[in-house]
Formats: sequence, C-alpha cells, structure tokens
Amino acid sequence: MYFRSAWGCNLALSATIGIPQALLYYKYFPLWEGFLKGLGAEVVSSNITTKGVVNTGTSVAENELCLPVKIFFGHLIELKDKVDALFVPRVISVEQDTYTCPKFLALPDLARAIDVKLPKILDPTFNTRLGKRRFYNSIFEFGKLFTDSKYKTWRAWQSGLAAQKAYQQKLLMGIPPFEAIHGGIEEVSLTGDLRIGIAGHPYNVHDPYINLNLTKKLKKWGAQVVTEEMISPKTLEHEANKLPKRLFWSYEREVVGAAFHWLQTRSVDGIIYILSFACGQDSLIQVLLETEAKKHEGIPFMSLVIDEHSGEAGLITRVEAFIDMLRWRSLS
Repeated sequence: MYFRSAWGCNLALSATIGIPQALLYYKYFPLWEGFLKGLGAEVVSSNITTKGVVNTGTSVAENELCLPVKIFFGHLIELKDKVDALFVPRVISVEQDTYTCPKFLALPDLARAIDVKLPKILDPTFNTRLGKRRFYNSIFEFGKLFTDSKYKTWRAWQSGLAAQKAYQQKLLMGIPPFEAIHGGIEEVSLTGDLRIGIAGHPYNVHDPYINLNLTKKLKKWGAQVVTEEMISPKTLEHEANKLPKRLFWSYEREVVGAAFHWLQTRSVDGIIYILSFACGQDSLIQVLLETEAKKHEGIPFMSLVIDEHSGEAGLITRVEAFIDMLRWRSLS
C-alpha cells in the first residue's frame, strides 16, 4: 500500500475519519476501523442505505456507473459534514497476480470528480502486486499522517488485522456482516425446508436496500440462507481453480468459488445470483455460473439484475415463484 495524500501535514490526533457503509465496507471495515483507531483517529461510518442516499448518489453520478458506486457517492455526501476526512482507499490487488474491479482502482478519482464539495479524501492504495516490502513501507507512510512513531503505526495495523480476523470468523459461523460488525442479534437460520445459496458481491448480497431485503424475505418464507462468507477461503480458491482459465479478478473468483462449491457438493436446493446492471464483470460471471449450473441437474439457478429502478413487487413475484418451484421439485 502506498499513500498519495492531499494533506500537507499530519492530521490532528482527534481527527474524525468517515467510512461509507457501501462497497468494500462489508469486507474490510473492521480492518480499516481498527487501523485508524489505533492511529488515534475517531472513525464514523455512514448510516444504512436509504432511498434518500440512493437518490443523492444517483443525482451526482454518471449514468453508466453501476448502482453500488452511485450508492457509495450517496454515503460520501451523507458523511461530508460530519467528518474531517473521508477514507476512500484505492484497492488494486488483494492477492498475487490478480486485480479487483476497475471501479475500485479509480474510486478516489471518481469521488473527487463528483460535483459536491467533500472533505479531504484519504486514498491509500492497496496493491499486493508491489511486494511485501513496498506494501509495509507504505503503511508507515500513511501512519505519518497521525504519528511519527513507526511502532505505534505497526501496533495500529496489527490491531486492524486482529479485528479483521475475528470478523471473518464470525462470518464463517453464519453471522451476517452488519451483525458481526455492530454486535447485533444473530440472524443465523438453521431451520427451513429449503437451503438457498445467495451468490454475489457482499455489497449486493448484504445491503438490504440494494437487494430489497431478499435475505430477510427468504428466511420469512422458511428458507435457510447461505452466502460465500460461510465458506472457507481455501475452499473458494480450490473451486474457482476448476475454471479452464484463471480469473484475474479476485472478488469474482470468490463468487465463482462459492457457486461452484454449492453445485459440486449439492449442499443447496437452489442458487440466486445477485448482480448489478452495467457491471461487466458481473455479466461475465453470470454466463460462467449459468453454464456450470446446467451441468448439475437438480440445482436450479436464478439471476437477479438490480439497478436504481428495481421494484420490490417484481422481485417478490420472481423469488416466490422460484421458491414454489423448488418446493414442488422436492415433492415430485
């Protein structure tokens, strides 16, 4: 990780840093929060996504951008008057020989380009392709914004890693991200006559506004819900490697790994894939998953394409029909 900052001097120890509750919040918030708090900053996250947040983000975004990015803009604007700076990292690569989605490579630039005056944007770049030495040297460079002590910066980073590890253990147990982060009531459902796998990026699967409360609806209809976070990273990697050519998008590999695992083990009755309209990677993965699902007869697969115009009534109709079909198959 290297850091390119618009700040010309160290931040005050009491600086308030805002983290939007969108996009990679669902993957790395404990890491980022633990690191920033260890450096002495106060961390504030935005509230859950609402219609107002979506409308605000959509009004300042280019039409071609996908819904998750538009929502991210809405969260930035919600935070702008509450914090001294915004944490918008440039996540390029999180594992060797891979990249993330292009939107994460350009996210700080996209944020600065919107026609709204925002606080200073802190944009560390996470890029494991640069090697460990440059990665850790850049952590110390980022820490200089808060402290001259390398030891304090290192301790802060270790605190973030410990928080991230504990978070991932909770996810493996089936605790949803929001509850795992905020310590809410566990919503793990171990009962139900159907077991449904929900594939997709965490910001689509776990943001209740984006997916129109799909997970909650499925549980209400008597289904047990499983997601990729409940599968070990080793298993996800093993299953994704079954593709004839290695995907070089890390997060898409995780989606493929989860769906392939459910299909191979036949551990679910059906799979619902949530994808964003106008997302090129999602469209490619959709074809891969649909092709693989046809090879495993008996496990139905359904795609749900979402954008800012998606309506709850249409989604309910499609998902209810999918659930009814699964129950009918189980009785035949």
